[in-house]
Amino acid sequence: MKGVVFNLLEAVVRRDYGDDAWEALLDAAGTDGAYSSLGNYPDEELVKLVGAASSALKMPADDVVRWFGRNALPLLAKTHPHFFTAHKSTRPFLLTLNDVIHAEVRKLYPGADVPVFTYDTSSSDFLLMHYRSHRKLCALAEGFIQATAAYYAEELSLDQLECMNRGDDKCVLRVSVKKARG
Repeated sequence: MKGVVFNLLEAVVRRDYGDDAWEALLDAAGTDGAYSSLGNYPDEELVKLVGAASSALKMPADDVVRWFGRNALPLLAKTHPHFFTAHKSTRPFLLTLNDVIHAEVRKLYPGADVPVFTYDTSSSDFLLMHYRSHRKLCALAEGFIQATAAYYAEELSLDQLECMNRGDDKCVLRVSVKKARG
């Protein structure tokens, strides 16, 4: 996993819980926390950090990962605004994940192993996103999607119809968005 993921995790933990909380997570996970954004680190390090956060917060690991995605995406929007300003809403943004965003991620972070999405766009009411990754971090994708809808000020309905963590061959997310009231 690329170090930038760990850098984002560190940033949101320090921001929301303080420097001591980040240091405590590193200690509990048995990692040193020296992550270069371009470096490659074992996936297990993220698993250990999520496990430590799950224990400390008494929260399921998937909820920790979703929280991370929701809080990391606004940081990505600040550092890479061109990904977001090119779109007016969530759906067209999500449809660029493979061809635009992940392609750029691979340029910025050579060797990045990003998930692959396929889409069923046959309904104008919802988007079906098929997620595949050996990491099975569909909860992170959910958090990113939630934050994307918030970025575009849209109300989100998100259901996971299939999940690799439940034995399916892919995750299927049904995403429905509409402009927020108000």
